[in-house]
Amino acid sequence: MAHFAKLDSNNIVTEVLVVNNEVILKADNTESEYKGKVFLNGLFGNATWIQTSFSASFRKKFASIGDKYDETNDVFISPKPFESWVLNSNFDWQAPIEYPTDDNLYEWDEETKAWVAVPKPVQPYSSWIWNKEFWDWFPPVEYPTDGKEYEWNESNQSWDFI
Repeated sequence: MAHFAKLDSNNIVTEVLVVNNEVILKADNTESEYKGKVFLNGLFGNATWIQTSFSASFRKKFASIGDKYDETNDVFISPKPFESWVLNSNFDWQAPIEYPTDDNLYEWDEETKAWVAVPKPVQPYSSWIWNKEFWDWFPPVEYPTDGKEYEWNESNQSWDFI
């Protein structure tokens, strides 16, 4: 499936739609962005449509609502997250100071212009294991996937049906 971003007069993405690949294929079986634009304008009236790649194989990233399309560099750029951040040569927003490289999780504090450590959540049970990738505690036994409700039983370290 092909994806197209609709742009407003300031090149801001207002919506992203999916178009069947058959619509944009030329006779030689190569894709035509132009055919996609013609198809969408036929459905929705005249607008500016730019093809975007779900895999980010072109135009830097998959377009999201609120992104800006930079015509000169042919890339989609995410909205500026904080006033103090600057756009680097790869079209990524960079904080004025580097993100810390220890094992903690941080969030940006625009007021102090600093990275502030996010405290670990409280460990719910002594048997639960810390997962730094998800920044959360996980039970030693996976939650059942049968759609029923369970609660953790610490004494026998299992999920009890409720």
